[in-house]
Amino acid sequence: MIIADLGLIEGRRYPARRRTQNLAGGASPIQPANFAMGHVTLDPDGGQVPWHNQEQEEMYFIIEGTAEMCLADERRTLRTGHAVYIPPRLFHQITNTGSTPLRMIYCYAPAGDVAHWRQELAGTLPHAGIDAPPLPAGASPQCTETP
Repeated sequence: MIIADLGLIEGRRYPARRRTQNLAGGASPIQPANFAMGHVTLDPDGGQVPWHNQEQEEMYFIIEGTAEMCLADERRTLRTGHAVYIPPRLFHQITNTGSTPLRMIYCYAPAGDVAHWRQELAGTLPHAGIDAPPLPAGASPQCTETP
């Protein structure tokens, strides 16, 4: 039996003010062939998974907190207990709009690398409205800070 203990997984900090901990895939001891899963903590007041897209289909499940979710041209509020499905290749972004940390689970399939992690660390994410479609009207700005 292989167990990934969230309390023992250091994870990685990203410039957009979040910590990602791989539960399945990536640096996790669990390496499934068909999906990846992890825990993300977005810092209060603006922590973000910036505007990006990927080939995999994905799902976010909000464990705790309130967020603005942008998916293609839609913008909605997500709260504790909400899950959102993200089809392949659609640009999306999630931003913590609360004053406390937001905790969520992501799951994507098939398993494999998602380029936006490397792009964010390198400061090469596609810019909304320039290299990528624009964010929906009124959305929180995309974090494109370099480390």
